[in-house]
Amino acid sequence: MKEALLKKFEEVYGDVDGVKVFFAPGRVNLIGEHTDYNGGHVFPCALTIGTYGAARVREDRKLRFYSMNFDHLGVIESDLDSLTPQKEAGWTNYPKGVMWAFEKRGFVIPSGMDILLNGNIPNGSGLSSSASIEVLMGYILRDFFGFDVSNQDLALIGQYSENNFNGVNCGIMDQFAIAMGKKENAIFLDTADLSYTYAPVKLEGAKLVIACSNKKRGLGDSKYNERRSECETALAELQKVVDIKSLGDLTEEQFEEYKSAIKDPVRVKRAKHAVYENQRTIKAVEALKANDIAQFGQMMNASHVSLRDDYEVTGIELDTLVEEAWKVDGVIGSRMTGAGFGGCTVSLVKDESIDTFIKQVGDAYLAKIGYSADFYAVEVGDGPCTL
Repeated sequence: MKEALLKKFEEVYGDVDGVKVFFAPGRVNLIGEHTDYNGGHVFPCALTIGTYGAARVREDRKLRFYSMNFDHLGVIESDLDSLTPQKEAGWTNYPKGVMWAFEKRGFVIPSGMDILLNGNIPNGSGLSSSASIEVLMGYILRDFFGFDVSNQDLALIGQYSENNFNGVNCGIMDQFAIAMGKKENAIFLDTADLSYTYAPVKLEGAKLVIACSNKKRGLGDSKYNERRSECETALAELQKVVDIKSLGDLTEEQFEEYKSAIKDPVRVKRAKHAVYENQRTIKAVEALKANDIAQFGQMMNASHVSLRDDYEVTGIELDTLVEEAWKVDGVIGSRMTGAGFGGCTVSLVKDESIDTFIKQVGDAYLAKIGYSADFYAVEVGDGPCTL
């Protein structure tokens, strides 16, 4: 990939003097879905697929961007004096947003850059291509200009830029998982206070397989906001009878004891998911630490059932991918990942079953849904690096 990037850089920009090549991963959340805004835990990991970037410093203030994923757009030009979001800037709003966020923190970017990107994260898959670009850009700026920021700072700067420059209300999980990624480890992150520990994901004889539903997202955002407000209302009702800051503070037993305070049966289901999923995530991490992969797989399956029945965010596409996965020998666990209503599933599959899995699940999905899913066998990788 490094050679291909340098070759393209030379083709686009004329030469490769002073060019360095970098990588930032994508991420997947293994378990802990719709818990981040309910004061709970998430368990994401960085992947071996992600965004590659070649860059060099210029002697003027001009910025030139080129993406091999959007060849037809050619070179998109800008400069350091016009770091404002513009619709016509397209994907370059993500790296420009990071430059803007660095300057907001008092870091002065002294000169322009030539930048070329190539990502192998499928677009619209929910594997965080935007967060990958943001962390990559922060890493490039730190490398070239010596800014004194940690990888955790890169995550916070990326989130800040996405929230405030690009107007997308994302949490911290994506950027954090990418910036803090560690090979063969996932990150057990408490979203309430950003405390985290690494837990080993040693998948001997098995891999993670991501299945992309290829469903065009439609309802996602409005349903997401609806779920958030249902949980907020349920929390307020529970707070009248028990002293908690978030749904993540409750054990399953406490929830069952106090749930009658929630006045609507739908809200009971939503809050139940938030509480039980948080506890499932804690147990799943304990299972991995004990090298009990089978138990971890059971927790993944239970997570999907809860997202389907209690949180109701799966939909026929994701349910088909997961339910067909459960039928395949060698599948240790499978669940939807991400916001839901489309996007992806993540499955833990034994190496010898991967080909069968892709064929069997793929054929059944095409027959039922009418269009194909895409499959990617991935491994747990490191955070950003220089190649």
